[in-house]
Amino acid sequence: MMKKTVGILIMMFLLFPGSAQTAAFPFSFTDSGDNTISIEAPPQRVVSLVPSITEILLRLGAADVVRGITYHSVLPSQSSAIPVVGGFFNPDLDKAASLEPDLIFYADLQQGVRKQFTGKAAMIQLSPASIDESFAQIRLLGRLFDKEKEAEKIIRRQMEQLKVIADKIDKIPQIKRQRVMRLMGRKTVMAPGDDSFQNEFITAAGGIAPTWHKNGSIVPVTLEQWQEFNPQVLYGCGGDRSTMSILDSPGWNEVDAVKNHKVFFFPCDLTCRAATHTGYFVSWLAARIYNQEFSDEHNFVLPQEVVSTKALALDLDYVQKAEIIETDIKDFRNKTLAVTFKLPMSVVSTLEGEKEGITTVANHYFPPPSWGLGHRQGLAALREDTLQTLHLPDDTTSLLFTGANMDNLSVATQRFKEMEVTALVTAGVNSNSVRMGKDSGSFYEQGQAEKHKPGTINILLLTNMELSPRAMTRALISATEAKSAALQDLDIRSSYSPQVNQATGTGTDNVLVVQGEGYPIDSTGGHTKMGELIARSVYAGVQEAVHLQNGLTAGRSIFQRLKERRISLHSLCSKAVKPEQAPLLRAEMERILLEPRYADFLKAILVISDDAERGILQDTGSIDAWTEMTASELAGGIDVQLKPFIPDNLPQITAKGLAALLAGAQARMVQ
Repeated sequence: MMKKTVGILIMMFLLFPGSAQTAAFPFSFTDSGDNTISIEAPPQRVVSLVPSITEILLRLGAADVVRGITYHSVLPSQSSAIPVVGGFFNPDLDKAASLEPDLIFYADLQQGVRKQFTGKAAMIQLSPASIDESFAQIRLLGRLFDKEKEAEKIIRRQMEQLKVIADKIDKIPQIKRQRVMRLMGRKTVMAPGDDSFQNEFITAAGGIAPTWHKNGSIVPVTLEQWQEFNPQVLYGCGGDRSTMSILDSPGWNEVDAVKNHKVFFFPCDLTCRAATHTGYFVSWLAARIYNQEFSDEHNFVLPQEVVSTKALALDLDYVQKAEIIETDIKDFRNKTLAVTFKLPMSVVSTLEGEKEGITTVANHYFPPPSWGLGHRQGLAALREDTLQTLHLPDDTTSLLFTGANMDNLSVATQRFKEMEVTALVTAGVNSNSVRMGKDSGSFYEQGQAEKHKPGTINILLLTNMELSPRAMTRALISATEAKSAALQDLDIRSSYSPQVNQATGTGTDNVLVVQGEGYPIDSTGGHTKMGELIARSVYAGVQEAVHLQNGLTAGRSIFQRLKERRISLHSLCSKAVKPEQAPLLRAEMERILLEPRYADFLKAILVISDDAERGILQDTGSIDAWTEMTASELAGGIDVQLKPFIPDNLPQITAKGLAALLAGAQARMVQ
């Protein structure tokens, strides 16, 4: 159920910044479930069972009071350090209670919460039905946790982004407006109901949203409704990709979006939440719908200019200044790391080759809404536009491009005696990570240039020594080996073969090495001290940047690891038992995987599975015995049969480990 009107009316004062800042505890309001909530004092121990609320709390800077979250909460990166109490649909309320919360945020479908925590903790249900309601809730949370200024900053930025898109859409004639539908469902086509904020996202992005004459977070769509609306653009989140098989069916494949291949997918953390990224997502969606129109300079609404600069401290004598520069380019906020030298330097860049007389090296982030626009114009024109806006000269600047946000820059420095190396790293691994030597390349260069893609792991290397040309080129190998080691130790999975392969990079990575100034160095290989420092700084920088950008650490939960391998508990449980039993089995599986013993069992199985796929293991008899023993242990000492219901495409060892847990979970259900 969406937020009731009475709730938002009582909280309307929160839409006005001045009123929120003068209120004092205690204060009362009505939540989305029409419950009157009275808060006597600032909460100190919070459990958030709602990912959108978790995101808002952490963006506000209230992470210090958040004691528990669901494994569906992955943004922002601070979430990786907070204990998990299960999934959104089946949170373990006993585990949540063990954290002794004084406040619980919950959703209407989590009905067990009220019974568990009545008289023990305050309970708040917040689920916005509109963008304005999401802003009101951000203000409410800012009020609750003494973060009013932070709340206003978040809202102001979102409103700025929405205003830019609205102004751009105004330039597009009505006749060119596209019919857009959010695609949902697995085995059947579904969509958000008419009262969902997701349809407001479509409208804000300049699309024409469907009307189903049904309310709710998700409603079924008939073939007749589908064909009558005839969507020109379809979009979903990663989990909705399975619906694509339906779109190949007669009737379903006859709409314009399918025929013209206008089906797009975005991160679920953006599509399914009205939280702190509304303006960002609407911008991205609009840019995909109206890529051609947004590429036309006549439709730009903001001047292409520098918006702000922020100094970055670098302890190197030859550096004149280092800064993060924010610019508006093609109406979207870009961010650039720029390091300017006192004297011209030589550099080696995997994007631009060897260059001399360089006075500035830069790593430029252009955000996802800009990606399609930049690709259309090509690398040379993109470079020219960027340098012109930054007021940097073409012939003395060496530039990299990245799709990783400069807010997530890692500055990693390593020292030994007089030697010092700094690696400036941006990294993202969620969309195009690859294992070189295993995964296939789709681009075949035959007398044509590859369309430019933004670098996903970019590394700028600066030392306090003077590297010879030989040392600079050798540094590329040391940096690349360290980058791959960092990804391997994090167990980053290939985007193309995640169930069997770790990634070695992303396929769009770049390294830029600066000559430097000081004592001359001629070797940077793995057996040299300089090579060691390069590797250590890159290793640390890549690991930190991956955490900042994607929230991934070596100690992340087993739920996240299964997601990275595209292994769905929902799918496994649906195949293992009758449909009416699947939700209960999934809940039991989640409870089991919250126990460190069984979570680590499955983590170990995944590691062993990788080794088996590489041919390191030959005899897996001991693994069979271990999985059977684990299943029996879960069943209370009763021998259970491991049923062959695991999908055939899973690696054999992974399948055995999952089968053991599923068999044990089923046995627990009948005890």
